[in-house]
Amino acid sequence: MARTKKQNIIPKEQAVFWMDKDGTWHNEHGTLEHPKIIRYFNQCIQKDDQGYFLCQTINDVEEKVYFPYEETAVFVVDLVKKDAGVELTLNTLDTIALDPEALYIKEDALFMETDAHLIKFTQKALAQMTSFLKDTPQGLALNFGRTQTLIREK
Repeated sequence: MARTKKQNIIPKEQAVFWMDKDGTWHNEHGTLEHPKIIRYFNQCIQKDDQGYFLCQTINDVEEKVYFPYEETAVFVVDLVKKDAGVELTLNTLDTIALDPEALYIKEDALFMETDAHLIKFTQKALAQMTSFLKDTPQGLALNFGRTQTLIREK
């Protein structure tokens, strides 16, 4: 008979770390700076109906720590031009295709809405996007040669 894992669930009000609107992790001592810890935290991000959480299993105990965040916990950190379009690398290390129709601008930030997540572009990813962006009389557009998609504002 399979053993079921015990769960230790920590609500976001008791979490000792949080993520700001730019995807930077913080704790009571300030900004987390150790790259391996940041990478580990980002790779552990999951989401359920109660929000975003970090999940890890220690021995037979699954620990879920819900954490506070601003706007979203999922960010585009890199992008690669492919024959079929642009592939986005997220802070979770997942990849997703860029969907021009799902983009929007809000308060000078670029977002992409998917069924699973609201995804925000980091400053680095925005800098990488500049070759695909075009200022038009109607507003900012994503330009892939023959196709041009206006990016809506919210």
